[in-house]
Parts: sequence; structure tokens; C-alpha cells
Amino acid sequence: MSQGEDPTGARMPIVPQTVDGPLSSSAVFLTLVLSDRPGAATDARAALGELGGLVRAVGFRDLSGHLSCVAAIGADAWDAITGLSKPAQLHPFVEVKGDVHTARSTPGDLFFHIRAERADLCFEFERLLLAKLGDAVVRIDETVGFRYFDDRDLLGFVDGTENPTGRGMARWALVGDEDPDHVGGSYVVVQKYVHNLRNWNALGTEHQEKVIGRTKADNVELDEAPAARKSHRSLATIVDDQGVEHDILRDNMPFGRPAYGEYGTFFIGYSKDLWVIEHMLTRMFVGEPPGQYDRILDFSSATSGAAFFAPSNDVLESFGD
Repeated sequence: MSQGEDPTGARMPIVPQTVDGPLSSSAVFLTLVLSDRPGAATDARAALGELGGLVRAVGFRDLSGHLSCVAAIGADAWDAITGLSKPAQLHPFVEVKGDVHTARSTPGDLFFHIRAERADLCFEFERLLLAKLGDAVVRIDETVGFRYFDDRDLLGFVDGTENPTGRGMARWALVGDEDPDHVGGSYVVVQKYVHNLRNWNALGTEHQEKVIGRTKADNVELDEAPAARKSHRSLATIVDDQGVEHDILRDNMPFGRPAYGEYGTFFIGYSKDLWVIEHMLTRMFVGEPPGQYDRILDFSSATSGAAFFAPSNDVLESFGD
């Protein structure tokens, strides 16, 4: 019986991972690379096959905590871990270098987006997951995120307003029949941004609003004159040559350690098309027109960048067969 068929030969619907999960109170963003020991990729594959059972085992302790985990695989490790054909647009994150700012490319073979309404559920799941992976992986980054008041970032603005809703989530976040071997999967791009809050807060609210393109208090879009320098909101809006606006699904979260002077935003974007996020980053870092980059970058530095593909849940479960 082939994948996606029932015993009668009828086509079964593909079940995606919980890419479209609701915004949570807590999250862990975990980036790993395979170790150089023999069998590391095989062991990582086995752990991915057990992911669903681990989510159920930990999440059952408090069903109201809504624990979930999305697992994604990088281009360099895809063949070794999956043994499947590579998604059509999957490749390593490409550095975007502007005249002033750079979107860095950093390592990543595996990425886990762990979400829950309780921080202890995220902690326990991550602990058990890493125990399963053992020395098959090496940690690159672990960022613990939290909800900040009414879904604001640490710059003080509401984040994720333009996320697609309803059926739009699947339309823009999940691969469809255009890549039939990877239906129900999603491209994932992650970046870690560290903010200079001292300089940002010195701007004043009116100047901040022009940089972002929205009012700070009530999150209303600002009108922009055609000749004016584009805001962050405008540069992050992607419209193709046919006039179609392409959305992505963001689940950014703030992180920080005040005692260390560390304040930031972990950007995570899900999309059916990797090129959409890449084009957005080019507009932000190079500028539109070139040179007129996103002014938010004068206050937020990208310290990491990696691209992955989150296969469907059906694919993950097949790793445990």
C-alpha cells in the first residue's frame, strides 16, 4: 500500500503538522545539527518517527495546555535523514547582504518549534526529545519565547497582524499539488533578531510608527505617500507581477534576559513557497529601491538565519515504521 492510500486503494487526505497552531503563551525554538558519529542520521530519523507519541505522552498531562511540536529538516541533512526526494524549493538559507545590514546564514539540520500554554510542558517535551536524540545531534541554538501582553514584540508593537486566517492558513502555508511528493508540508525560515531598545526608545512614538507603518497604541495601518520611504509593513508585503499578494504565516515571539541586556524577537515564517520569504528579506535588507532598506534593522540585528522544510505528519510517522 503506497503512502496516502487506504486498503481499498482510495486516496486518503494528507495530514499536515500543526503549522497552523494558535499563538501560544510559551514556545521553544530549537535548532540542531547532526553530529559526525556514524548512524546519527538514522537515529534522528527514528526520533522523528516517535515525535507524535511523545507529544501525546507529555500533552496528556494537561490537555488544556495544547502542547504541539512542528519538526523541520534542513537541505543539507534531508537526503540522509529522509531518503526521500527533496522538496522543490528547499535549499540552505542564502545570506542577504545589503549596503548596511546583513541577514546572516547559520547552520541548521533539524528545527523544532515547540508550543504550549504552559512553559513546563515545553520544557518537559524538549527534555525528553533531546534524550531521544542523544548524541546524534549538536545544539546550535535554543531560544525560549513568551507572549508579551496583547501579542506585542519588545519594540512595543503588535506582531503578526497580517497572518492569514481560516482557509487562508492552508492556502498560503502548506504545499499543494504543485509539488505532489510533498503535499501538506511547509517551508520554514527562522531568524533571531536582537534589539537595541535604548536607541529604539529614544526615537519617540511618532518616529517609531513611521518605521513600522502602524500606530503603536491601536495597531492601525498608516497611510504612506508614494514617494516616501517604505515602512517595515510595506517592505514585508509581497505582491507578484500579476498583482497577487502572497501571505506567510508568522509565529514570532519575544525573548529576553534583562539582567544580560538581551532583548529580541525570534522570527519564524511558514510558507508554501520559500521564495516569498526570501523576497521579503531581500526587500528588507537590500531595500526597495536598493539602498532604502527597512529602518527597523537600525535597531534590530539578525544574528542567525536558517531554512527548513516541515514534511506532513504522514511522512514523519512513516519514519517510525
